[in-house]
Amino acid sequence: MEQTLGRQAASDAVSDQGWRYLLGALRTSVRVGSLVQATEVAARVVALCGSDADGHLRADIRPDRVVLTLQSVDQAALTACDIDLARRLSAAMRDVGLRTEPEVGTGAPRSVQLVEIAVDALDIAAVRPFWKAVLGYTDEAGADGPKDPIVDPVGQGPAMWFQQMDQPRPDRNRVHFDICVPHDEAPRRIEAALTAGGRLVSAAHAPAFWVLADIEGNEACVTTWQGRDDS
Repeated sequence: MEQTLGRQAASDAVSDQGWRYLLGALRTSVRVGSLVQATEVAARVVALCGSDADGHLRADIRPDRVVLTLQSVDQAALTACDIDLARRLSAAMRDVGLRTEPEVGTGAPRSVQLVEIAVDALDIAAVRPFWKAVLGYTDEAGADGPKDPIVDPVGQGPAMWFQQMDQPRPDRNRVHFDICVPHDEAPRRIEAALTAGGRLVSAAHAPAFWVLADIEGNEACVTTWQGRDDS
């Protein structure tokens, strides 16, 4: 089993190649002009990854972009192999006149991101099986404890994690979204949310996360890899 990389090391290794660290994975976007071109890009990157493709690469193919994600799936973390693949994929895209980019501040509809759903619970072990069953989710690699997050086994839906409550809170929502964005996208995303009528509930844990709320008090967190233990 390969040694996993910390957040800072992983981010520093590939940020200049247009990749961003998000929730234990690297993600980038390649703009294309058609679905045909998107499939050609996907075929190229799969071929370049070779035997490592199945265990490290995910590709979301759309008519206007291909979103690439790298992670050592069997560890749900990043290793040196993922860093090497990211650099090789970026070079391959440059060779055909394309770019790997996080779409931060480019006028794109949004940057690359990952979304998690957080459930506040008094008894996590009691509620976790329900959510696992009703969503058709499974345990994340190496994390099958009674309080661990659960994930979509086919990688389409957002991960779900459980936040420990110490007492009932009937006057606030108990389910909220965590929107993990590139660290250099967070200020722009927060400003947009505030301009759209939201309010800042707390920045006490920034830059790890900011708590925002809509006009009725429903909360969402904008999160980044920064400001956390580097593990």
